[in-house]
Amino acid sequence: MSAAPGFPPLLRGQALPGGRPYAEACAAARAGAEPGLVLYDPLGADLQAALVFAPEVPRREAAVMLPLAGVALQNALGSVAPPEVALHLGWDGAVLVNGGRAGRLRAAAAPGPEDAVPDWLVIGLELRFEAPEDDGGLRPGETALYAEGCGELTPLPLLESWTRHLLHWLHDWETDGLKALHRDYAGLVWQLGEETELAGRRGHFLGLDEGLGALLKTGGTTEGLALHMLLEDGE
Repeated sequence: MSAAPGFPPLLRGQALPGGRPYAEACAAARAGAEPGLVLYDPLGADLQAALVFAPEVPRREAAVMLPLAGVALQNALGSVAPPEVALHLGWDGAVLVNGGRAGRLRAAAAPGPEDAVPDWLVIGLELRFEAPEDDGGLRPGETALYAEGCGELTPLPLLESWTRHLLHWLHDWETDGLKALHRDYAGLVWQLGEETELAGRRGHFLGLDEGLGALLKTGGTTEGLALHMLLEDGE
């Protein structure tokens, strides 16, 4: 087994060998787990992890943690991956490497009105390092880090780096608002300015509103898709 990852202050790790970190983190959050818990699989070939938070803002604003975690992941991977490796973020949480889907980010929060502060919020990350043995090119549009020139990387050091960058962006959001996050996220969003499908709706992805929601033009109408519609109730 690899050495346990070292997490920054305020976070504490708990290994789940062969487990399901996102589902377990949601269950732990519902049971009253303290914020800062990081659950991760130390044995898997891919990166699977989840973090428990205690938001201090309403549900509609707390959903910003989804793109925030994505920008933190890009920063973490960009610091160690070869320069030709490009990571983009689907507005719905998809993680794309060189245009191929390589994983996803998910967010769950305690149920409640959009203007109420949820008791908990969980961010989950799945990132594929190795292509499935039975792939054989049968999954067009999907990829893995090792297939994109990242053969020297391993999951746990990337997890460490991701959590450090995540806390950096969280502090920046809390102290300076969303300006910097909006700028960096807009440069990473997949298919921005193109025809695409978001949250089951198809149209032209015009851009992001001030809260990082999506602006989608369908026909002659522009619809705003709020980030909090992506929040799950947890598994």
